[in-house]
Amino acid sequence: MSGLVFILIYFGIMGLVVEIASELFVVTGLERSISRFQVISMLTGTGFTTKESELILRHPIRRKIGIALILFGAFSLAVVISSITNILADDFRTPQLLVATASLTIVCAIVKNRRFHARTRPLFEKHLKQDFQLHELPVQEVLYIHDNDLLASVSLHERSGYIGRQARDVLNDEEDIHLLYIKRGHVHLRKGVRLETLAAGDLLFLYGDKSRIEAKFKEELREELRQAEDEKHVSTLLE
Repeated sequence: MSGLVFILIYFGIMGLVVEIASELFVVTGLERSISRFQVISMLTGTGFTTKESELILRHPIRRKIGIALILFGAFSLAVVISSITNILADDFRTPQLLVATASLTIVCAIVKNRRFHARTRPLFEKHLKQDFQLHELPVQEVLYIHDNDLLASVSLHERSGYIGRQARDVLNDEEDIHLLYIKRGHVHLRKGVRLETLAAGDLLFLYGDKSRIEAKFKEELREELRQAEDEKHVSTLLE
């Protein structure tokens, strides 16, 4: 019975570690739903291959937290296996484990506190600014200043109303939309990009207000969606 109690308590500890690590990821700016899934993925060593994992891999502080989670996950697996093989033994140190559980519960309550978030977030941001160059930081940390900021690519289809017009005429200075560069085939046009005449097949890389980008290129985005659905339908027929 003591072995079963040990395992249950240890699973409780792992649950607390998940909550603590999730909150630390949230403090660094990661969404709560994403952070919890990624924490569980790293602890178990499964599923940590999604695009969302790049939000952790490209962030120096999140990488350090991730390393600790991976090591703890490997250690936990060994502990659980050892506990199961010795399930009938009487040498489990349940009282000590209860103390560890209580300590982690206190830590979990602290990291979930809003005051902890408010005080810790500036420290993380200061650490990033001091120890890492701008090009080492994730795009979201640098460009996503407001909730409605967006970095997007828009493809101009053959029926686009912007074809044949100069980029500066399509995107005026009053709009909160910035054209970073144009990808035309294998060529990337950046110098004097606003003087370029837009052509069918151009891929525009834009940064600015999300709602303005979606409104300005509504037809182009709708055409991209339609083409994606057609390609998905064709691939389904070929299967």
